Amino acid sequence: MIRVFLFAVSLSARISDLASVRARWAATRGWMLLGAAALCIALPGLMPMLGGSAHAGIGLEERKLPMKFSWVACQPNCRGWVSAIGIVTADSPRDFDEFARGRQLGGATIVLDSSGGSVNDSIALGRRWRSLGALTTVGISAQTRTAQGDRASVAPEAYCESMCVFLLLSGKTRYVPEAAHVRVHQIWMGDRADDAKAASYTAQDLMIVERDIGRLAKYTFDMGGSGDLLSLSLNVPPWEDLHELSREELRLTNLVTTDMVPQPGSPNATVWSN
Repeated sequence: MIRVFLFAVSLSARISDLASVRARWAATRGWMLLGAAALCIALPGLMPMLGGSAHAGIGLEERKLPMKFSWVACQPNCRGWVSAIGIVTADSPRDFDEFARGRQLGGATIVLDSSGGSVNDSIALGRRWRSLGALTTVGISAQTRTAQGDRASVAPEAYCESMCVFLLLSGKTRYVPEAAHVRVHQIWMGDRADDAKAASYTAQDLMIVERDIGRLAKYTFDMGGSGDLLSLSLNVPPWEDLHELSREELRLTNLVTTDMVPQPGSPNATVWSN
């Protein structure tokens, strides 16, 4: 079955070679088996590959590798948070379920740094997060060594692109720091994004895109997003740079529900670095 993927496709970094993607994916699997770290999300893209799955652009950055989940502890200053780095793949919903097993994640904060990924798997993951009553935000988790010991914090200079934006929307409460970048574009056949205008498309291809736009629209409204989010996303073709949402557009699309960061000592506090 072909799956639709939302991923960040920029003019400077697109998938040009399926063999190269497979090679990088194989390398990534090896790193994961060795216990190496982390991943992220991006824009809507439709890309049949790797056994009938569409995938986001894979680069050297962790946010462009398959998504990884980790728990960042910060007691006694705060409860801690979930770090979600990388692109959403067909494995991501199951990986999150395994990560969540035995943890009390109700109302937890989820910190995103991602370039997008699979449309349908992002929708499934987002619905899981909403069922937990999660808070979502954009940032990069960091550990700093101090004289008093390791200190966890979140740096706001992070990216949430493509389907990551719809994961951000899944939070019951949603916060985007001023320095974060939230960027959108439209769904496309990922294996034809390099020369989208010259590529040919079948009726089956168009059916898949239309179907998944419908699924994404329903999810958007279920999560409390506005039609403006879909309009802004679907107006940016793959041959243009992603559109970065302004502060006004973040409010217009209902991606932001609060401008207040929970303070240390409160149950959902996250420690932000300057």
